[in-house]
Amino acid sequence: MISLCPLHRAQAHLVAEISLRPDQLRFAGTVQEALDEPAERFDLHMIVYRQKPVGLFKIDRQYPLDYPFSTKGDLGLRAVILDHRVQGKGIGKAAMGELSAYLPEHYPDANTLWLTVNQVNPVAIATYLAAGFIDTGAIWPHGSAGPQHIMRLALR
Repeated sequence: MISLCPLHRAQAHLVAEISLRPDQLRFAGTVQEALDEPAERFDLHMIVYRQKPVGLFKIDRQYPLDYPFSTKGDLGLRAVILDHRVQGKGIGKAAMGELSAYLPEHYPDANTLWLTVNQVNPVAIATYLAAGFIDTGAIWPHGSAGPQHIMRLALR
């Protein structure tokens, strides 16, 4: 039902119709903004539901450059975008729950996946916790939309 797969920038047409509600844009941005990120640093991945792309996320291979709580070789989960038309159906929770099995196949040397999630985004916080992320209890104060919880997921 839910699957994850790499998204090459040449496949942008597959995710062109995916969008968030306007009030969610400050947390994750737009699909175009994700596509515009430098490929040298960010890999894109699709969330597929019933054989149709419904979301995407970025994996930041250089996360420790900007986030000193992570260490060399760790990954960062950035800009999880789930189309507003499929939200509330458990798709995001299921997709995030697949990360611990999916990412080691694509990043065999990574030990930890990190993310920061805005304190005023309780749905996202609950989704990540349900998917196995651990809230470290620390706060990243430099989020573009305000302070954020620091969460991690062991990949090994």
